[in-house]
Amino acid sequence: MVKNPIPIDAFYLNPGRVLAGKYIVGDLLGSGWEGEVYRVTERTTGISRAMKLFFPQRNLKDRAVRFYATKLHRLRHCSAVIQYHHSDTFTFQRAKITFLISDLVEGKLLSDFIASQFGKRLQPYEALHLLNALATGIEQIHCVREYHGDIHDGNILVTRSGIRFNVKLVDFYQWGRPDSAKIKEDVIDLVRILFDAVGGRKHYAKQPRMIKDICCGLKRGLITKKFPTASRLRAHLESFEW
Repeated sequence: MVKNPIPIDAFYLNPGRVLAGKYIVGDLLGSGWEGEVYRVTERTTGISRAMKLFFPQRNLKDRAVRFYATKLHRLRHCSAVIQYHHSDTFTFQRAKITFLISDLVEGKLLSDFIASQFGKRLQPYEALHLLNALATGIEQIHCVREYHGDIHDGNILVTRSGIRFNVKLVDFYQWGRPDSAKIKEDVIDLVRILFDAVGGRKHYAKQPRMIKDICCGLKRGLITKKFPTASRLRAHLESFEW
């Protein structure tokens, strides 16, 4: 048994390659510390899916795979979570690589979406609708006693219909059990998303009172006192007067 797998930092899978005899590789959707995500097509059905491949040195004894599969299964009824299907393996450079198959979610990374807007920022009412969608999704995750742990504009997929945003969260921080501190960190991250979406510190002074009342100047103590939970943040967004 190989205890220390040879490090793999990229798979460089060519479009058209067939993996595990079942999936036709498409384009690379993203990469990170743990692995890469590709668009794939099921050979038997023609349905497009997302495939997350784990670098073997980041997935010793399939611990990372078990974490993600278990967590996504627990969160399968949460609207902001991408639906997981199953896992499988293939051989790459004589190493067994495990991957997860999940729904393919169309949309843009939030960072790219905001960069494409006029002035590279959202107007206050747009940012508040975005925050409401995120707070609602995180509230559902917290209600099943889980947390995200790493919310930022590089791991949120968004699609927009009118004033509404549909959001899906990509990746979950995998270390540590849920507790009140981690849940509060999720809320602080949500507020930071709002702050950055409207232009960050450069434009903060000119923001309307409704934005400043939520951002609290990014002072962590004030944020957690005012919004100790995602539920409290979501309720505030749905109750204040314009």
